[in-house]
Amino acid sequence: VPGIDAIVDEHNPRYFKVIIDGPSESPYEGGKFKVELFLPDEYPMAPPKVRFMTKLYHPNIDKLGRICLDILKEKWSPALQIRTVLLSIQALLSAPNPDDFLDADVAEKWKADEKGAKAIARDWTQRYAHET
Repeated sequence: VPGIDAIVDEHNPRYFKVIIDGPSESPYEGGKFKVELFLPDEYPMAPPKVRFMTKLYHPNIDKLGRICLDILKEKWSPALQIRTVLLSIQALLSAPNPDDFLDADVAEKWKADEKGAKAIARDWTQRYAHET
């Protein structure tokens, strides 16, 4: 998938190391974001476990890298592919949703001063998302 590299761990075929490129025309543009994806024993009946390893400023991703995304929770379907999950996460970087937040402080900032929040997100991208 363009902008997303997923490598299966050689010791554990259920574990993937993923790099997601920050989408263009977003505060995350130019960044390389490390994500870990793990397929639980219940997969595909249960969603994969996914979290960001790279620190980023986003209302739907908390300080531990957990992601607030409906298809990783109640909207999961066994018909969904890993590719779809990763594309949805990349799309979330393009379109943060401060109304369905995971980090309340970031969401408040995003609602009160979107331009300022995007500037912080750009700064964090420069600071934390350039090592791979």
